[in-house]
Amino acid sequence: MNRKLVVCAWAFIMILFLAACGNGDGSATNGSNSDPVKSDSTEATSKTDEEKLSGTVGIDGSSTVFPIMEAISEEYLGKEPDVKAPVGVSGTGGGFKKFIAGETDISNASRPIKDEEIEKLEAAKTNYTEFAIAYDGLSVVINKDNDFVDHLTLEELKKMWTESGNVKTWADVREGWPEEPISFYSPGTDSGTYDYWNEVILEDEQMRKDAVLSEDDNVLVQGVMGDKGGMAFFGYAYYYENQDNLKVVPIVNSKGDAVQPSNETIMNGEYEPLSRPLYIYVRNDSLQGKPHVYDYVKFALENGGPLAEEVGYISLNQDEYNEALEKLEEIVQ
Repeated sequence: MNRKLVVCAWAFIMILFLAACGNGDGSATNGSNSDPVKSDSTEATSKTDEEKLSGTVGIDGSSTVFPIMEAISEEYLGKEPDVKAPVGVSGTGGGFKKFIAGETDISNASRPIKDEEIEKLEAAKTNYTEFAIAYDGLSVVINKDNDFVDHLTLEELKKMWTESGNVKTWADVREGWPEEPISFYSPGTDSGTYDYWNEVILEDEQMRKDAVLSEDDNVLVQGVMGDKGGMAFFGYAYYYENQDNLKVVPIVNSKGDAVQPSNETIMNGEYEPLSRPLYIYVRNDSLQGKPHVYDYVKFALENGGPLAEEVGYISLNQDEYNEALEKLEEIVQ
C-alpha cells in the first residue's frame, strides 16, 4: 500500500479516537455525553417545584392579636403566594373553641389558655405549643374632649366597672369631677382582654350590666370617639392607631406613679398591672404534618417583632424569639 495513504489513514483514525474520548479534563464536548448537564438542570427544577408551598393556614382568635397576625399574613403572602393565611376574629375564647374543635391550626390569644380549655384539648388528644408573639399594654381611653380626667387608680377603675360600684356620673368617681354621665364600652366576654380586665381590675366581680360589649375593638373606638362621656379599654395598638381622636388615661401602678402606656413603659414594666404578653397557640400535628403551617409559624417568629412594632405593639427581646424558634425546631424533628 502507498506509504502516504497509510499515514493519512492512521491520522484519520487518531482524530476519530480523540473526538470520541472528549477533552483531556474528562468533560464532554457535545453529543450524548452532554446529557448529564441537562439532567442536573431538570432535577433542580423538579426539586424547586416540590419545595413550593401551598395550602391554607387556619387562624382565628383574639382581636387584640389580630393586627399583628394580619401584618404577618400580608408579608408572608409575598414570600409564599400560594399559601393563604386569613385571620379570623372570634375573640380569644371563641378562637379556642375552634381550635379545640380542630377547625384551626393557630389560635391567637391575649391571655394564657385556661384550665378548662386545656382539659378539652387533652380529651381530644390534641397536642399544642404556646408561643409568645409580642407585648401589649391594655389601654384605658376616654373621649378627647374630656379635659378633667388626668389619671385613675385601680380602685377607681374597679368602682367604675363593677355593677356594685353604682357609678353613673364622673362625680361618683372622684370629688370635684362634674356630674356628667359616663358611657362604658368593653370587649365582649369571649375576649381575652375582657378576661384579663376581669381578673386584674374587677377581681372576678360582676361587670356592670349597662356596658356596651363587642368582640370588635374598632366598635369600641368608634363608641368613645362619638360619645363625650365615653370610656373603654382595649389593646395598645387600637389606641396607638387612633391617638389623634382618643385620650389615653395614665393608670397608677403599685409604686404610686401615674403611668401612661408607651413602648418604653410597657417593655420596662412600669405600666403595670396592665402590661401583658400576647400569644399564638399552634397544633403540633399541623406543624409536623403541614409544611406550610410550619413555615408560616417560623416566619411569624422570625418577623413578629418588627411587624408587631409596626402595628403599635411591643416586640419581645430577640432572645425570646430565638428560644421560640428553637422550641419550634424541636417539635418538627
